[in-house]
Amino acid sequence: MLSKATPAPIRTAALFAAGVVLLTACGGGTTDSSADGGDKAEGFPLTLKNCGRTVTVKAPPQRAVSVDQGSTEILLSLGLADRLAGTATWSDPVMKGLEKANKGVERISENRPSSEKVLDKEPDFLSASFASTLAKGGVAPREQFEKLGVPTYISPADCTGKDNSGGGDGARTAPLTMDSVYTEVRELSQVFGVPERGDALVKKLQARVAKATDGIDGSKASLLYWFSDSKAPYLAGCCGAPGVITRELGAKNVFDDTHDEWPQISWETVADRNPDVLVIGDLSRTMQTAESAEKKIEFLESNPVTRTMDAVKNRRYVLLSGQAMNPTIRTVEGLERVAAGLRDFGLAG
Repeated sequence: MLSKATPAPIRTAALFAAGVVLLTACGGGTTDSSADGGDKAEGFPLTLKNCGRTVTVKAPPQRAVSVDQGSTEILLSLGLADRLAGTATWSDPVMKGLEKANKGVERISENRPSSEKVLDKEPDFLSASFASTLAKGGVAPREQFEKLGVPTYISPADCTGKDNSGGGDGARTAPLTMDSVYTEVRELSQVFGVPERGDALVKKLQARVAKATDGIDGSKASLLYWFSDSKAPYLAGCCGAPGVITRELGAKNVFDDTHDEWPQISWETVADRNPDVLVIGDLSRTMQTAESAEKKIEFLESNPVTRTMDAVKNRRYVLLSGQAMNPTIRTVEGLERVAAGLRDFGLAG
């Protein structure tokens, strides 16, 4: 689910002024001492195809800025906190185990930052989880940064088999798989000159997926994923990160007939479909109504339309972080928790 923050306007003059400083700072191409110790890191310049663009990175970044939490947590998991000059757009507390690393990195904005705030950090690389973050109406279009010599990278999970042209959170033209997330991990590790760390992280994630799904058969369970907003709720369509979780467990998403990433659907329609289990986003941000799980459950149990649903009457709730409902490394966390919930509810086969 994308952040719904209202972005600050892009000021061309400020971009240009900051860009002069930035180009001076980036011109020398600081190298990664962990690569080969010489003037030029091994394997660089590195060229990648990323979301329809060709991205060239001259040297391993030393002052990267990550403008979405999912991307940030990948970089922190790769042990790259010392090469992050700033992060932004947070919906949840940082992933467990990364608290110490994250504490040492400046958070330049809780929501989407202005382009000026990003450029003030003099970045030599910019990463994001969503195409809309680095587009008109977001922080700034990718080409704005690339003209200033700053390579940009967007998670493949947000553009592979996905149509973002219609606004909102986009629509899936093909089901998301964890392979897109693994590709992001591996490519970011290559960009920073530490490919072995990427391979190790992917192996750990794959082992967790195998363990979470071992012996489970969720074919008798129907699920609904609620990210945010009680008035016009954002609920998961068929084929994003919740789709990965649902398919891995052999369960059914009651809204698998829509390819929109996070369609807004009425509570009357939800009640008609009467899911067995409600997977609820527990967000720490305050941008929509009913962000926290506590507020969501309070709504479900008091609203005359929703309180008669089987899942509500039996309190079959699974609580997930917002990031676990997005296509990130925390999708695995979501899979683990939903699997545990199905077992607890006697719906695991």
